[in-house]
Amino acid sequence: MNAALPAVEVLRETYARIAATRMADLPVCNTALAVETIGFAPADGPAEGERGWLGILLTPWCMNLIWLPASPDRLAAPGHTRTHRLAGERYSFIGAEEAGVGRFEMCSLFSPVFEFADQDSACCVAQAVLAQLRTGRDEPAQPSRRRLFAGFAAAGEGTPL
Repeated sequence: MNAALPAVEVLRETYARIAATRMADLPVCNTALAVETIGFAPADGPAEGERGWLGILLTPWCMNLIWLPASPDRLAAPGHTRTHRLAGERYSFIGAEEAGVGRFEMCSLFSPVFEFADQDSACCVAQAVLAQLRTGRDEPAQPSRRRLFAGFAAAGEGTPL
């Protein structure tokens, strides 16, 4: 994971700059939240032999799963999607590119993020999402984020979409 740390820090710094410039004062932003990278850890990608880091990027306007590949060769082009399988479910990640960060893929979890009263509650939900995605259960796949969040609601940990 050490190799990912600089990339994760660059991602956080880049989005902190975006929050302070392009997104500053836009009504879509939740002023109770700040940019934070959460739970990045080594993971397998959607293609055979593909490695990288999966975690969550929290911003005042969204919470996204982020795939940072060890090698950008197989990434979806910006604006195009690619399917990742996590904990028996299929999730569509969209290709993205930001100056300084390079190319990566993201999957929207919450956008906008007004349901969070503060940074701690948003971070707790992000950590719960990652914990559920990393359980490794292998069930029939359904392309649904609703099922993921329905589990949190049943446990009193969040609100289903």
